[in-house]
Amino acid sequence: MTYQDFLHKKQVSVQSAGFDIDICELNKNLFEWQAKIVRWALKKGRCALFEECGLGKTIQQLAWADAICRNEGGCVLILAPLAVSEQTKREGAHFGIEVTICESAADVRAGINITNYEKLEKFDTSAFIGVVLDESSILKNSMGRVKRQIIEAFKFTKYKLACSATPAPNDYAELGSHTEFLGIMSQAEMLATYFTHDGGNTSKWRLKGHAQEKFWEWISEWAFVLDNPAAFGINAKDYILPPLNVIEKIAETENCIKDNQMMMFAPEVQTLSERREARSASLEDRVKIACDIANQSKEQWLIWCDYNIESEKLKKGIPDAVEVKGADTPEHKTNAMIGFSDGNIRVLISKPSICGFGMNWQNCHNMIFVGIADSFERYYQAIRRCHRFGQREQVNVYIIISEGEMNIKDNVNQKQSDASEFVSKTTKYSIAKIESETESTVRITEEYKTKQKVEVPLWIA
Repeated sequence: MTYQDFLHKKQVSVQSAGFDIDICELNKNLFEWQAKIVRWALKKGRCALFEECGLGKTIQQLAWADAICRNEGGCVLILAPLAVSEQTKREGAHFGIEVTICESAADVRAGINITNYEKLEKFDTSAFIGVVLDESSILKNSMGRVKRQIIEAFKFTKYKLACSATPAPNDYAELGSHTEFLGIMSQAEMLATYFTHDGGNTSKWRLKGHAQEKFWEWISEWAFVLDNPAAFGINAKDYILPPLNVIEKIAETENCIKDNQMMMFAPEVQTLSERREARSASLEDRVKIACDIANQSKEQWLIWCDYNIESEKLKKGIPDAVEVKGADTPEHKTNAMIGFSDGNIRVLISKPSICGFGMNWQNCHNMIFVGIADSFERYYQAIRRCHRFGQREQVNVYIIISEGEMNIKDNVNQKQSDASEFVSKTTKYSIAKIESETESTVRITEEYKTKQKVEVPLWIA
């Protein structure tokens, strides 16, 4: 064995587990570039779509599920965040694809079914030939109960599709969670193959020097990454995002004390307790600034907060606002989010963890963060509810924080830079992979009829 043969043997590849299909057999509402992606995903059978918000992941996952139902028979289940089920059903009807919203296994019908992640335990997952995870970043928590439940529930499901705009490039372990769900390799195996611990910090992973290019290539074996259809070489004039105006508002903090000493300037917060103290000290001023901004306008506003006390005070300060809290009933949450989509609610107040995923709110172009946390994913997803392809207005984002919390915003900005690097490195491999794996394949539909009897040699038999 030569050294080149040895290296080739060590290279990790992902085998296709789906079927080939002509693009003309897919839903006619797909753009050509979307149809290419769906065809690739069907050929893979088990894969992920990491596409920018507004690129039509809903129609793609519906077309993927519809093709499986038509070619294989059986049922496909879509798991989605709260209120996204109704939105997906609406879009399905627009595209001529029937979607059944299910509360439990008793509601399941032949074809495409959709439910919320919270209701998964009410279903017999062995009854489905395929599954779609809408906003698959729910797999983020490497030790989470929901992650383990999803992976185990669909361990033997033939077709799997994971869809997310934020595959947490700053958290490589989440990519491992996706590969584990898709049945490609375990999270531990992925980390051991491509990564090493960064110094003595066992929670930090760094790509091995010789594995960097191979890692990006390997991702393209099972995930398609896209931030703009222009990567296909088409005129993407309809995919130019409007300007994003980020306006910082610094809230005043009275009686800033550290180690029993009065401080002239607010020190940067470091620990969790210091962050809570800083948020508490600037609470009244942050809420007042947010209320003044929203009350001076007649347009729709999304207001994001992290604590119930902030949400309650915002609701009191904005008379026509609707508040959505974690303790609210699923019916109230759904009605509020759909009401905001339809324009019946002017101001919606909630946490990014509750309403920040899955909804398409191009009808709104104003939002306020009454404070900011370290989670880049929640910050990014919250902004993308409005700042997404299809938005026609400039999007105004107000960030209201205390002076001592500026380092938190800097941390989020660094994660944004990491995300951009992830997309730029993987998109070129994704496009090349689609061209090589689908464009060279022609589906043979002519039936073969043998004219001569073939005898099987005894040594084979």
